[in-house]
Amino acid sequence: MRKPCCDKEETNKGAWSREEDQKLIDYILKHGEGCWRSIPKAAGLPRCGKSCRLRYINYLRPGLKRGNFGEDEEDLIIRLHTLLGNRWSLIAGRLPGRTDNEVKNYWNSHIRKKLIQKGIDPNKPHNYQLARTEISSCSSTTAKSKFLSSKNQASKLPDLNLDLTLSTPSTRVEESKA
Repeated sequence: MRKPCCDKEETNKGAWSREEDQKLIDYILKHGEGCWRSIPKAAGLPRCGKSCRLRYINYLRPGLKRGNFGEDEEDLIIRLHTLLGNRWSLIAGRLPGRTDNEVKNYWNSHIRKKLIQKGIDPNKPHNYQLARTEISSCSSTTAKSKFLSSKNQASKLPDLNLDLTLSTPSTRVEESKA
């Protein structure tokens, strides 16, 4: 059985202070990410290794994109969710600067509710495509213009590689030799 990562009595479970954030950032910049279980003790933090890992990955890592999601990101999340389901790390991998936790939370707190309000079942991926088709064939000029403007915005986006095929490592080696 694995021994506990930390002494529960001596760990801080509350909000992170700026000093703790800075200690963690400084340690990781100097030594790299490495073994998360050993980082708190080495960095002089009264925290658990898991807490340090989550704090760094979800909040402190350089290059993270903070703030609201744009319409293009929201549409991409919906399309990728249609293809991949709840594979948040794969979806977040297609959104530079966004974490899987942030994408998952945004889906559950915003996008899913919007789709339900529009009468679209978020658990059935094809319903989203049907809703888009209904909007484009709608006689209302306002709905059409909104649809077309979102389509024009999507055409301005960089071409994203959505090739999401999975293969075993041995298959990749054989393909590269061929």
